[in-house]
Amino acid sequence: MPYVAVSAISHPGLLREHNEDSLAIGPWTLCATVTESPQTLVFPLGTPLVVAVADGLGGHPGGEVASALVVRRMATLGPALSSETAVRDAVNACNRAVYQAADGDGGGLTAMGTTVAGLVIQPDAALVFNVGDSEVLAAGADGLRLLSVDDNPPHPPGRPVSLVTQCLGGSPAYRAVDPHVSTAPLTPGARWLVCSDGLTDPVPRDVVEEILRAHDDGRAAFELWHAAIAAGGPDNITVAVVRVGEEQEPPVRSA
Repeated sequence: MPYVAVSAISHPGLLREHNEDSLAIGPWTLCATVTESPQTLVFPLGTPLVVAVADGLGGHPGGEVASALVVRRMATLGPALSSETAVRDAVNACNRAVYQAADGDGGGLTAMGTTVAGLVIQPDAALVFNVGDSEVLAAGADGLRLLSVDDNPPHPPGRPVSLVTQCLGGSPAYRAVDPHVSTAPLTPGARWLVCSDGLTDPVPRDVVEEILRAHDDGRAAFELWHAAIAAGGPDNITVAVVRVGEEQEPPVRSA
């Protein structure tokens, strides 16, 4: 039976006091906490399976609240995400929910926000989505390909800190978003990486590619996390390595 294996790790890094990243893998969520080692979950290929990373906005109150809200909602909606339109509607619903939660808090969470990026694995395709600068990459024989759209433009001269052009929440007044949604083919052995910029900012793309070429599943997730730590761990690090596999039939024994 075809299956989907998802190996993930989430860690605050070396410089942040706490983790504002959250993660959804099917119905399972990991919200603003720390894993000491990668966890691998395996699902039968069939019902739409969502894998999403949300990176709460630093410098805003409640980043961890916004990221947790988004992945929990995506986990709930995941089995119904059967089309690009459904995914786009779900991300827009998450955006509205972040603003509603901020408004209902009495002002303490004003302008809380988060990015989100992920996949919905279906029997014959993967739906790729993102808002912000968390990433989805495909790892194949031809190398590593960025499937998400980076909402973080290059730094202008003299401005060391970049700003995302859109995110879920993130401003005092409601702002609509335009989620990036696309469809990628799904074949046996297909592999993807879903991650926050705590990995992709400090670790060069060729290093990420080399790790994914050398390792699968939990070992790949661990080595990616370790590379981000070795690069200084300047931000929260959340990594999910996704692989589609085909179970081998048991060997036939002769009499």
